[in-house]
Amino acid sequence: MTLWHIDIEPSPGQPDHVGVRIAIEAADLGSHGPWRVRSSRGFLIEGDLSEAELDRVAKELLVDRVVETYRITRCPETAEATASSAGTHAVDSIGSVRAGVSEVVHVIRLAGVTDPEGESALSLLHELKYSVRAIRTVRTYRITGPARKAIDELVNRVLANAAVERAMTGPISFDQLERGSPYRFVRREAAIRELGAVALGDLSRSWGLSLNIDEMRAIQAHFTTKGREPTDCELETIAQTWSEHCSHKTLKGRVEFEGEVIDNLLKHTIFQATRVLEPDWVVSVFADNAGIVEFDDDYDVCFKVETHNHPSAIDPYGGANTGLGGVIRDPLGTGLGAKPICNTDVFCTAPPETPAESLPPGVLHPRRILQGVVAGVRDYGNRMGIPTVNGALVVDPAYLANPLVFCGTVGVIPKGMAFKEVKPGDRIVVIGGKTGRDGIHGATFSSAELTGESESASSGAVQIGDAIVEKIVLDVVLRARDRGLFRAITDCGAGGLSSAVGEMGATVGAEVELDKAPLKYEGLSYTEIWISESQERMVLAVPGEHWAELQALCAAEGVVAADIGRFIASGKLTLKYQGHVVADLEMDFLHDGRPQVLRRAKYDPPRVVALAYPVESNHGEDLLKILGSHDVCSKEWIVRQYDHEVQARTVLKPLVGVLDDGPGDASVVLPVLGSTRGLAVACGINPRYGAIDPYAMACATVDEAIRNCVAVGADPDRIALLDNFCWGNPERPETLGSLVLAARGCHDAALGYRAPFISGKDSLYNEYTHDGRSRAIPPTLLISAIGRVPDVNKCVTMDLKAPGDLLFVVGETRDELGGSHWSMIRGMEGGSAPAVDFAVGRRLFAAMHRAIVRGLVVSCHDLSEGGLAVALGEMAIAGGMGANVSLSEVPRPAGLDRDLVLLFSESPTRFVVEVEPRQEAAFRDVFKDLPSGLLGRTTGGDAHSDEARLKIQGVRGSIAVDLSTRDMKTRWRAPLAW
Repeated sequence: MTLWHIDIEPSPGQPDHVGVRIAIEAADLGSHGPWRVRSSRGFLIEGDLSEAELDRVAKELLVDRVVETYRITRCPETAEATASSAGTHAVDSIGSVRAGVSEVVHVIRLAGVTDPEGESALSLLHELKYSVRAIRTVRTYRITGPARKAIDELVNRVLANAAVERAMTGPISFDQLERGSPYRFVRREAAIRELGAVALGDLSRSWGLSLNIDEMRAIQAHFTTKGREPTDCELETIAQTWSEHCSHKTLKGRVEFEGEVIDNLLKHTIFQATRVLEPDWVVSVFADNAGIVEFDDDYDVCFKVETHNHPSAIDPYGGANTGLGGVIRDPLGTGLGAKPICNTDVFCTAPPETPAESLPPGVLHPRRILQGVVAGVRDYGNRMGIPTVNGALVVDPAYLANPLVFCGTVGVIPKGMAFKEVKPGDRIVVIGGKTGRDGIHGATFSSAELTGESESASSGAVQIGDAIVEKIVLDVVLRARDRGLFRAITDCGAGGLSSAVGEMGATVGAEVELDKAPLKYEGLSYTEIWISESQERMVLAVPGEHWAELQALCAAEGVVAADIGRFIASGKLTLKYQGHVVADLEMDFLHDGRPQVLRRAKYDPPRVVALAYPVESNHGEDLLKILGSHDVCSKEWIVRQYDHEVQARTVLKPLVGVLDDGPGDASVVLPVLGSTRGLAVACGINPRYGAIDPYAMACATVDEAIRNCVAVGADPDRIALLDNFCWGNPERPETLGSLVLAARGCHDAALGYRAPFISGKDSLYNEYTHDGRSRAIPPTLLISAIGRVPDVNKCVTMDLKAPGDLLFVVGETRDELGGSHWSMIRGMEGGSAPAVDFAVGRRLFAAMHRAIVRGLVVSCHDLSEGGLAVALGEMAIAGGMGANVSLSEVPRPAGLDRDLVLLFSESPTRFVVEVEPRQEAAFRDVFKDLPSGLLGRTTGGDAHSDEARLKIQGVRGSIAVDLSTRDMKTRWRAPLAW
């Protein structure tokens, strides 16, 4: 066997985009140059191939010879061969380097980390009958920088992620790729029956179990009763099943709060609201991988939003990549399988301009995190052919060590396929990706706080996805579903086979032969096979008579499928390896044996301090600053990377307006092609309110998600909600108290708006600990919403449409600037968080829907971050025109005449609406009993000059704002114009 390196780089005259990007990132992150970076991609190919055969492979398969050149070297390489790259034509990536230190750096994935491109190349060469044992991709950088230390910093900060990659300087010095050695079976036990409390805690920590002392004692007592020690596999299985990530033990536990013991917080808040409402259009809630609601006479739709926070902090690309891949499998594993039709994403990060020298140990730079998570979602969604249609970005220094990554997927499923059932005798079939070491302890890792050592200690918990494999699996599952080849399905997410098989067999029993699971490489122990979270795997319950047909279908599509056991009426989970029993657990103990958590919560509301409004204020400059803040600014850099057109279902895109670059309130998709009935997809999030009033934050966030749907044409009587709670350590009473209040807010808002929750997810322990100090994220609640749109032909967007139209504001503006973007850009604290009046809000949403359905609305935009001023500015930017408006008729409480408040208050349940003059009377009639007022008119002018302007007259007649649309757009686009 010979190891060859095919090094591929841009041809002479072709730009080296990667090299330029790396050099710029080096400068951005404080690694000051000047720099010269030349990049190349490549393949390490081990096999019995001649150089002539490798040359043919390169020319015909691996290299785009129109824009790329290549060379082939035998490994180990010589220094001369590495230095004399074919790319000597490359120009300086940035700056002019007259002197400095030069180095060649190769970056490859660690052994066991999925390498989709390398595996695809290996599969292709095998099909073409080449004698190849293994292929790995490699990235090579030839760098000239100011000093050796600066190059080392560049490698660590930009080029390689130590969690999943290995960086090597100089020539490639090895002559074979790392390979696993055969596993020699040894049945391991954990001696816990005689351990004291301290030793039990040490065992939990050293094994990465993330179990508390009460849970360890419960396990100890159980096996003492059985008269034996647990095997390593049994202990790991229990840890996965009992983890916070899988069992939601805090939200489902007992909470003592304000003299009351709440038995299961979710049951008494989120779940209870849906039970009380009991809408007849809800099909399945909180019982499957995704919530399901009716759509039309033939189809239902389902929706799930997941978090992938801790892995994304360690490896942003891989974490977000598999976060989206995992949530795509949720609808696929719902009922008998739903077809994914669109994705969503929300990111919370620290400011991208954070100084590199201020980063705590083990924390990646926020810019690198944001670029990585966007790329991870982009690549997975685009490669699977699923449009990404909705999202948001929240930037706050408190997310420095704990970025949040929310990924969601909507699916469509035929009527009658929403439920599944496992029967004794069904075969346990796993299909899709093979099992490796990636993702070991992913569920328990996500249930613990991060530390400065998390990057190295938990690298195995980060998975790498392969979207192409998942796309093929998706197609096979849907075809098998339509043929009736399986009775139940779920995905291998957190906990891997342990979670999937354990949950599917919870009411019956299961017997698994672990040595039958397809592996990526040799050397995996039985426990690693069982708990690995390797991606792109689904588990099916297949009647024995259908196994042959399913196996043939999978083989025809190139999908790996294996029969690894059977469901049996034993009430036990029995695992075998090479005929040896390595686990034998009662399902009752596994799923119901965890001691219920009892935690104490308290909440001391911050002292209400009135905002000290300035005597004089430049409202125009304040508006520009808010438009240029990361939360409000243009997200085009993110959105343009996603394919939001694929599948031809997207009626309203995430970007709208005359140049398709305005911030849409919600997207609308067609679940059923050919129909005019649509589905609005939207979200709400504003953690800044949570620091003032978690209850008010929850209510306002629900209101925002619903009004975004209503703004584009969704029926407010057919909107379903999802919750995602991301909090700090719930073992702190103050942290848990804010969580209780937020859950109560969700309950009250759902009842107030008659909008049921159908699914949800919590992610706790989002804290970073270093030197005894803990850094927690702000309480963060994401509310996602889907709403039925009766007729997509009547949908409206937020961009101004024509000069001379009337502009109305609907909803009352109050003195609610607490937690607002105005207070943020001013660096001020205090004030009241926005409060929601559900009775008025429900009537207002209904009236807005009637107005849209009747064709009275030309454009509609909700008021959220930045209030009325920002909403008007965004509408002008998207429409490429201006407006002349006055604050005199803005609905408000008596005595509220401060222009600043009317401009920037973030009171909820408000819209700005554009109406043609001929429809004024009809529009006023719809809102005659609701707070609404005429603002003014739209104006024309050239948006590329100063002619198109937003002019806002204050209550007393003075000009409060006078800005050109061009200047507003320039400031709005600048922060993320990367």
